[in-house]
Amino acid sequence: MRHVSQLRALSAVAVLLVVPGYGDREAGSAGTTVTAPATAANARVGALFDGGLDGDHFCTASVVRSEGHDVIVTAAHCLDDQDDAVFVPGYRDGQAPYGTWPVKEKYVDDAWSEDENEDDDVAFAVLGPGSLTGAQVEDAVGAAPLATDVPAGGTVTVTGYAGDADTPQTCTTRATAYGDTQQRVECPDYPGGTSGSPWAAADGSVVGVIGGYQQGGDDPDVSYSVVFGTTTAALYRLAVGDGC
Repeated sequence: MRHVSQLRALSAVAVLLVVPGYGDREAGSAGTTVTAPATAANARVGALFDGGLDGDHFCTASVVRSEGHDVIVTAAHCLDDQDDAVFVPGYRDGQAPYGTWPVKEKYVDDAWSEDENEDDDVAFAVLGPGSLTGAQVEDAVGAAPLATDVPAGGTVTVTGYAGDADTPQTCTTRATAYGDTQQRVECPDYPGGTSGSPWAAADGSVVGVIGGYQQGGDDPDVSYSVVFGTTTAALYRLAVGDGC
C-alpha cells in the first residue's frame, strides 16, 4: 500500500491512442531512481496535499488533457476517502511555484469503492481554479495525453513524490505484464506517497499510475499499475465531460 461520487463505467470506449512499440513484452530490468529535474513535463506531475500546503502530501497525481483544462489522474485509493485534497503541480523545496488547485469532483469506479477491486485502482479528478491567477491547471503547466488499451512491455518513466520528500523523484525502466490486467516496474525506493505517480511512455502519454496490485505494491523497489482499459477510458470520459 502506497497511500500515507462513485460511478460504474458502462460503455466500452477506446481512448486516444496506442503507443507504437509499447507492446513489446521483453523482460524488464531495474531502473535507477534519481531526483526529477525541473522540466516542463515534470511540472505536470504534482503532490496531493490534505487541505493545502500546511497539510501533509499523501499521494501523487498528474495533469491529463481535457477540454476543460482541469483534469488529473491518480490512484483510486488516493482519492476515494479524501474530501479536502489539493493538487500542487511542480511542488519542489516546499514551494508551489505554479499555485495550488482544489479537487472539485472525483471519479472512482464502483468496483473500487465497493470492493477495492485492484483492477479498478484508477481515479480522475476535476480541479477548481488555481490559487495564484485563477487559471485552469492545464493552462498553467500543460497536460499529457492519456492512452488506454496499451499492452504492458514498453519503457516508461515513473515520476512521483515519496513520503515527506520536498522534491520529486523519477525512474525510467521497462514495464512488464503482471497477469492480464496489471503491469509492474522495478524502480528502487518508491515508498508511501508515490501512489498515483504517472507512468509516461516515450511520447509522454500516461499509460499507468502506481496503484493496482497491493495498492501499488508492498515492496518499495517494485511498483504496480492497472493496465488502462475500457473502464479507465469510460471513467476518463466522465471526468472530461464534467470539466467541459
